Amino acid sequence: MELTTKELAKYLDHTNLSPESTEEDIIKTCQEAVEFDTASVCVNSYWIPLVTKELTGSTVNPITVVGFPLGATNTATKVFETNSAIDDGAEEVDMVINIGELIAGHDDNVTEDIRKVAEATHAKGKLLKVILETSYLNDDQIVRGCQASEAAGADYVKTSTGFSSAGAKLADVALMRATVGDRLGVKASGGIHSRKEALEMIEAGASRLGVSATVKILSE
Repeated sequence: MELTTKELAKYLDHTNLSPESTEEDIIKTCQEAVEFDTASVCVNSYWIPLVTKELTGSTVNPITVVGFPLGATNTATKVFETNSAIDDGAEEVDMVINIGELIAGHDDNVTEDIRKVAEATHAKGKLLKVILETSYLNDDQIVRGCQASEAAGADYVKTSTGFSSAGAKLADVALMRATVGDRLGVKASGGIHSRKEALEMIEAGASRLGVSATVKILSE
């Protein structure tokens, strides 16, 4: 696959979710995103008001994470986080599923958790991505997680938080794409460090990439 740097940039959610990030670090992340015209800047919700301000006048969206990184917060908390972040300026929300409930086979509970967040997100006209944390899951669980996300009304499924034992894998991305077809987006996140790896993820079926190595990837 061949993409220009400008084309590739619009696949990228320029991500800074480090707990050590300062205001200066977040501003720098925003400046990099605006320079390269990425799809978005993805940060923890505390920083959304600052990011929204810094991205004003650009085509880069502020986005945030919910139930992050473990997914085991209750649904009401995830919905509150979602509403608060959107009110502060978030255009997209990346939520973590209840991973243990998926592994246990309690798919109805997983679906309902996602559905409530999807309803809150869509009520405000925004997009929802659902993080499966594929490093903990087998193929059957990945498929079921995708099916639950689609049934609940999500807009994307996403591989990883970047805080687990492994990030995105090509086989997982391909499986997710095969499961959701062209009905949902697929976001590959975690462990993407080069232009080659980014393009391979897109070829496997990713329509968005979560990366912190944005500058390196787009400067290659």
